[in-house]
Amino acid sequence: MKYNKIRAVIGSVLLSSLMGCATTSDSNNSASTPPVKFEATIESLQQYQAPEWFRDAKLGIYLHWGAYSVAERGEWYARKLYQQGSPEYKHHVKTYGHPSEFGYKDFIPMWKAENWDPDALVALFKKAGAKYFSPAAVHHDNFDLWDSKHHKWNSVNMGPKRDITGEWKQATEKHGLRFGVTTHLSRAYSWLNVANQSDKRGPLKGVPYDGDNPEYDDFYFPKHDDTHKRAAEKPPKWWRDQWAARMKDLIEKYDPDHFYFDSAVPFRGKDEGKTGMEVISYLYNNSMKNNDGKQEAVMAIKERPWQGLYAEGMATLDFERGKASHILDKPWQTDDSLGSWGYNAKWPHGLMDANMVIDKFLDIVSKNGNMLLNVPIKADGTLDAATTETLEGMGEWFAINGEGIYGSRPWYMYGEGKTNEVPHKATRSPFNKKDIRFTKNNGHLYAYVLDWPGAGKEVTIENIVTMNTRLSAVESVSMLGHDGEIQWRQHGDGLKVTMPDKKPGDHAFGIKIKFKGKF
Repeated sequence: MKYNKIRAVIGSVLLSSLMGCATTSDSNNSASTPPVKFEATIESLQQYQAPEWFRDAKLGIYLHWGAYSVAERGEWYARKLYQQGSPEYKHHVKTYGHPSEFGYKDFIPMWKAENWDPDALVALFKKAGAKYFSPAAVHHDNFDLWDSKHHKWNSVNMGPKRDITGEWKQATEKHGLRFGVTTHLSRAYSWLNVANQSDKRGPLKGVPYDGDNPEYDDFYFPKHDDTHKRAAEKPPKWWRDQWAARMKDLIEKYDPDHFYFDSAVPFRGKDEGKTGMEVISYLYNNSMKNNDGKQEAVMAIKERPWQGLYAEGMATLDFERGKASHILDKPWQTDDSLGSWGYNAKWPHGLMDANMVIDKFLDIVSKNGNMLLNVPIKADGTLDAATTETLEGMGEWFAINGEGIYGSRPWYMYGEGKTNEVPHKATRSPFNKKDIRFTKNNGHLYAYVLDWPGAGKEVTIENIVTMNTRLSAVESVSMLGHDGEIQWRQHGDGLKVTMPDKKPGDHAFGIKIKFKGKF
């Protein structure tokens, strides 16, 4: 994440804090003839173009759900329960017993998903504004949430005994959303290897954890020396091959329009990303096969060269809980979460409210990005009240403001105001009434004011002035969600718009502007 943050700030050194880079927003699709077939090379994969559906969609939702959800201590519980001295280890010993007797595998039969209603949940996500849904199909815990052909440790054989991914896809297609999956598996070889260790001190020092039992080598992996949390340093060929086989199985079975590695392209070491590129080319070619030669799949990867291969243009760039500081030429994505990725009853930061989500979202969209928003889900398949409230608040906002969002493209500048950075795990918006974000759509400019200025107060959009030769004269101004006319006047300091007596909604407020000619 620190690396992403550094990268995101680079452009702001050269740009005004008020303005994004001038860019041709449609340059992403100005490439030459689409490829007939993708090969597993950097050069071939750089023919990739983000499909139009993704550029139009703007908002996706996903979630982390698995056996770790039972403990309600987040998605890293499968690793941290084996790290002596950690809060999770202490909780585990007190609640379930020592990891030599009760390990991560023992949560699997406890995870039953007994109240899970995928149809109702996807309906809620659609109502919240999402146009695609990409649930995690496998996390670092090495447990597949589908009828996995290459791995017996899966949700059909064990735990819920249901094809989680297949049922999600069925509900997603029923509600008219694009379906995808996120995958977090590549680091499992080192990440989960802590289960093969033992306490280093205390009365049970040296007593092996449950992963040391060879009976479970196909889940916890045969014991080895690498316990790196980010990515295996020297992943063996058998593991690289198994990972690729499982990823291809996932692609074959569910034909996802959106695919995501929680990393750069796997794997580092002597593999040099070759195995990961093989899977990416397989995804693209599968999409073309199933879409009459048109490549419709989005591949999202992170710029983490310390974790795997990264080369510009092979896939869509993803920022984890971060964002670009300015308009990027090619479409990109932020994956963020309302709170902890996996449900965590002890999450210390609280959940983002709808206002925070919407302000972040508008900042992202104004810079040519999409938001993929994670919602924490309980082990039984339900959402808590705070999560549901945020999703419903988002839906109310999109019902009013969606016309300036879906199908939109960035303007030549992303916005006005002094706020650009957002704290990593902020739950309340730092943006104020002077912060404005722009989109353009259907011949109009939309200026979203990120906080309510007050009834009858005047908002000044500084860059809409007669001295701005990029623009023609303003023809009309209205406010989304407000039925009456809006008072406005052109001034040398900018376009001045008077707020109505009653605010149209609870969050960012959309001013719709039509120009007589160019804008």
